[in-house]
Amino acid sequence: MSSLETPFRKVQGLGASHSGTGHFWRQRITAVALVPLGLWFAFAIVGLIGTSEVAILSFLSHPWNALLMATFTTILLYHMALGLQVVVDDYVHSAGMKIFFFLLIRFVMIATTITCILALIRIAAST
Repeated sequence: MSSLETPFRKVQGLGASHSGTGHFWRQRITAVALVPLGLWFAFAIVGLIGTSEVAILSFLSHPWNALLMATFTTILLYHMALGLQVVVDDYVHSAGMKIFFFLLIRFVMIATTITCILALIRIAAST
């Protein structure tokens, strides 16, 4: 069976939507990156159960833990935004509302990421 794609589109790797598979791969790569980071986060949380606030702040002030936490939150929020983009694409049919929700998702993701990173910097600077 012959493909309906032109040879130029085959070379570019663009599918029927003419946007390629970039979104698919970004979501899969962030999911794979979240596996070890999620395990680290789960073990860190389990290890900090029952400790004081000072111990938690001391844990987060360690450079490696702060770096891993910043990476975890950044990738997690980006993965969340990619997933919400798919939901908006599937269930919002008005072009204006799609743009509004895409901008809202992007704004909330960036604002939350910046807030988390600034909080980690403040924790590291205070101890």
